Amino acid sequence: MSADTRKSSVVFGIKEISRILPHRYPFLLVDKIIYLNLEENIIIGVKNVTMNERFFQGHFPGAPIMPGVLVLEAMAQTGGILIHQKGHFEKTAVLMSLNNAKFRRPVVPGDSLHLHASGVLLSSKGGKVQAKATVNDQLVAEAEIGFALVAMDQL
Repeated sequence: MSADTRKSSVVFGIKEISRILPHRYPFLLVDKIIYLNLEENIIIGVKNVTMNERFFQGHFPGAPIMPGVLVLEAMAQTGGILIHQKGHFEKTAVLMSLNNAKFRRPVVPGDSLHLHASGVLLSSKGGKVQAKATVNDQLVAEAEIGFALVAMDQL
């Protein structure tokens, strides 16, 4: 079974995600978490991409494409939720590095972006996740994402 078809239930909805991540509109880029396995360090989130997204007004009018950096940010936010769920409740994951980032195909309005992250390294100071984004089981983007764990009052 493909990872995109594991959507039997919602693990976290937007209310729970908003309690975990400090991001808010228009930068909260994860709509729901549909799979979470803490033993295997795997999480899958979903971002439903609609024409109502503000960035489509300028990227690109007449040929809307979701900016690649926002796809990476959505992947990073999903990884941040995984790190939080691994027991780092008093801190937030802050993006520190991107390695081997690659874009495979554009993301357009109507796409349901599945955000996969798996823990490569998780510690009390930070971590790395291997992340990918898919649409209809086709790879859209991938990257290794590094995080630092920072107390919210230090941001």
